[in-house]
Amino acid sequence: MLTLYLARHGQDLDNAAGILNGRRDQPLTAVGLAQADELAQKIKVAGIRFDKVYSSPLSRAYETAKTITSALDLAPPETLGLLIERDFGMMTGLPASEIKLRCAPDLLETATITYFLSPEGAETFPQLLERAVRLLEFIRNNHREQTLLLVTHGDFGKMLYAAFYGLAWQEVLSSFHFGNSELLWLKEETEPEQRQLFRIQQFNQ
Repeated sequence: MLTLYLARHGQDLDNAAGILNGRRDQPLTAVGLAQADELAQKIKVAGIRFDKVYSSPLSRAYETAKTITSALDLAPPETLGLLIERDFGMMTGLPASEIKLRCAPDLLETATITYFLSPEGAETFPQLLERAVRLLEFIRNNHREQTLLLVTHGDFGKMLYAAFYGLAWQEVLSSFHFGNSELLWLKEETEPEQRQLFRIQQFNQ
């Protein structure tokens, strides 16, 4: 049976500064490195093993993935372009405080994040969901009976979750927070309360 674990990267420079990063390639902060190490140690203590680790090509995800593979004495992560974060279009590099100013009323607001839905040049959530479906097809065709770790990003990670469980993207955006270096367990028979495995202390997102 295929089992997927889905991790978000640790805090990067843009997260710490309240900047909308999207595909900006910023490294982890000292906090982000500590978060990645904390996640790696929690995985190790829990005895979770992976047959393969894939990472987004962006450095914040790859640094997180490499911290985990090093701690578990696994082969280095392999980058996979389909895991890259959402293209934020015109919002890339802007302060998160400008989301409502520039994108209202085309928003989805949650307790922790205000999501912009379709600013100029940005991938929409339906497009992200379509990409997530393509990724899952690749995984299922190449790793039918394996346990994998996928290290990715907040918006795309949630769409992977939605695609895996056949949920509406709006429902998933609103249902839980996927924080820096947190881990989701994707397995068909798992209940929602079992899917978010480890909580990591959050600072800026």
